[in-house]
Amino acid sequence: MSVSFSGFESRKFSTESVDGSIEISYLIGGNGPPLLLLHGFPQTKAIWSLVAPELAKQFTVVAADLRGYGASSKPHGRQDHSTYSKRSMAADQHNLMKSLGFDQFFLLGHDRGGRVSHRLAMDFPESVLRLMVLDISPTLTMYENTTMEFAKGYWHWFFLIQPEPVPEKMIGANPEYWLKNHMGRHAGTGIFSPERWAEYLAGASNTEGLHAMCEDYRAAASIDLVHDRADRNAGNNLKMPLRVLWGEHGLVNKCFKPIEDWKAVALDVSGRAVPSGHYIPEEVPDLLLAEAREFFC
Repeated sequence: MSVSFSGFESRKFSTESVDGSIEISYLIGGNGPPLLLLHGFPQTKAIWSLVAPELAKQFTVVAADLRGYGASSKPHGRQDHSTYSKRSMAADQHNLMKSLGFDQFFLLGHDRGGRVSHRLAMDFPESVLRLMVLDISPTLTMYENTTMEFAKGYWHWFFLIQPEPVPEKMIGANPEYWLKNHMGRHAGTGIFSPERWAEYLAGASNTEGLHAMCEDYRAAASIDLVHDRADRNAGNNLKMPLRVLWGEHGLVNKCFKPIEDWKAVALDVSGRAVPSGHYIPEEVPDLLLAEAREFFC
């Protein structure tokens, strides 16, 4: 059973794409300016359970499962990995917000959701009023500046992009072991409630979901880089205010310079390291709430 948020309504939205009809599962609640929340890997919209109900006191909060994750559709990936390009995944979410009557909205994304948010803001700049991303530098920057320390710490980036079905078969042999190893190495698994953990494990144990997660990374290492380089070559930059927060105990802090990295693709950047690891919404929810209220209000 999916994690629910107090005062929120669970809904599904269908949108047409070149990959057929895509169903996006989402929770909506609150009143005020619209705020879209996008989760990361290997998680679901459940990551926002500690912050969404509080944000709903000031915003109309939409917490959605990305294509391939949670209760959203999980189509099989195309050979060029475009099914899970951040462009395709961003279009799903943009269409969702339009269907709700939100032509403009605030956007907050963690991890893979931050990468989808980056692409959404780049492809639909008129729709995103303000953007906040958590614990990432731009994908292209991270690949072009990969070091031994980064490769060893984020080895899953290079494992998950191996040809189908290699990672799918290996993880599928013992998904719980994989999940504990992957998520536990950042801050231990104790930061995740039993309900949230069960939802994350269900995703990693689902054959279609596991394939979708791998395709997300395969796309990031291929077609997403084509799109990012095209933007760089054309001189395209994000013009809306961008706030970046990253964990001071995480690898992004050790291997990259998030403010400088984001200034290469955005004109109005602010941010700071926060006292956490990678899973900011679950490790320091009160701090994130304060940051979000200040930035989006």
